[in-house]
Amino acid sequence: MLYEGGQQTCLNGMVSAGSEAGEWVRIITMDRLKILFLTNWYPTQQHPVRAVWVREHAKAAAIHDDVLVLHCAGPDLALKTSWRMEQETDENLREGIPVCRVWYRPAPIPQISYLIYLWRMFQAFRRIRREGFCPDIIHVHVYDAGGPAVLLGKLNSIPVVVSEHFSSFPRKLLGHLDILKARLAFRWANLVLPVSHALQKAIEDYGIRARFQVVPNIADTRLFSPSHTRDDTQAKRILFVGQLTPMKGVTHLLHALAQLRQKRDDWQLDIVGNGDARIEYERLAADLKLCDKVAFHGFKSKPEVAGFMRHAHLFVLSSLCETFSAPAIEALASGIPVLATRCGGPEEFITKDVGVLVPPGDENSLCKGLDDMLNNLHLYSSKQISQYAMERFSPEIVGAKLHAVYRSLSSIRDSLSPVQQRRFPRAQ
Repeated sequence: MLYEGGQQTCLNGMVSAGSEAGEWVRIITMDRLKILFLTNWYPTQQHPVRAVWVREHAKAAAIHDDVLVLHCAGPDLALKTSWRMEQETDENLREGIPVCRVWYRPAPIPQISYLIYLWRMFQAFRRIRREGFCPDIIHVHVYDAGGPAVLLGKLNSIPVVVSEHFSSFPRKLLGHLDILKARLAFRWANLVLPVSHALQKAIEDYGIRARFQVVPNIADTRLFSPSHTRDDTQAKRILFVGQLTPMKGVTHLLHALAQLRQKRDDWQLDIVGNGDARIEYERLAADLKLCDKVAFHGFKSKPEVAGFMRHAHLFVLSSLCETFSAPAIEALASGIPVLATRCGGPEEFITKDVGVLVPPGDENSLCKGLDDMLNNLHLYSSKQISQYAMERFSPEIVGAKLHAVYRSLSSIRDSLSPVQQRRFPRAQ
């Protein structure tokens, strides 16, 4: 906790130069920039897999730069004070990255809720700077946190980068207020980093213009790597990892497997993940007489998911829409081929050497794709698939891309006069 009962606690990577004076010294190397990740989405104890891709970006960025995450956890009715800011202490959630969380009391009038949110984020930013972390770059994740970020950037002459992941863009689900928020955030940010070209196009389809550069999600290649103990003598293990919601196409997958069982019986599906539709899918599996072929494992931690990957022969992504799909690249990093639907982001990295693409929602094509891949698993090289993922999605590769973005914006800003810096640079 940063402040509680008059006591102060250091941010990770900071040491107190005098607790009474409240002075702080940041330990950094001279060539490392200080990056403030600002997000409304981040893993919590209640939701440990929420937006894990933001944490993966933070970990990748931390290879080359000093990163602090400021997570707005939102309104809290139980607060006794107007707002609270705490440092996350659970290392399972931190994974080496310092995280500050902010809660605030809900607005008494709904119409001013957004103003309250902006003000609390301004207060949190000022506290972070007062305690010694003065960002060179503000890196926002998802447009809805862009409002406070671009205002803070303009007021403090700090470049702002926005990473976008949200599937509501391709699904055309944004309301008028959200479109306005996105338009302003992207318009005033120095650079917008969608995780795929498909997502960039979906943003542009709203008539939103910005300076774009695609930076993908990350596969932790130290955790997800090829197995040397995969058993090829037993039933071929098909793996699905994801939230159990309608957009993941699990209904179509189960119907495709019911067709597949009429052709062959040498497979087993493991479903890892949870969601509101789990009971519905379990009932459907029972109705299709697949209970002995389909196992629902529920939520699993990243290391546990990596264990499932090491025992799988084939990964299946049956989604109707994806901006990217982190589980798919984690499967590739694990050296297993991927059968994916043409649902957006995966089309940009699933090639014939690492998998197969089929139309979304097409159960016949999904069945045929599974059948063909199970017949031809021997044609895929686990080593080559893993190398393919490592060269594109490893923390080192993506972290270097992020560092290049940060460095380019920082160096341009440093070359400008103070007056120019306050206006630098506006996306066209």
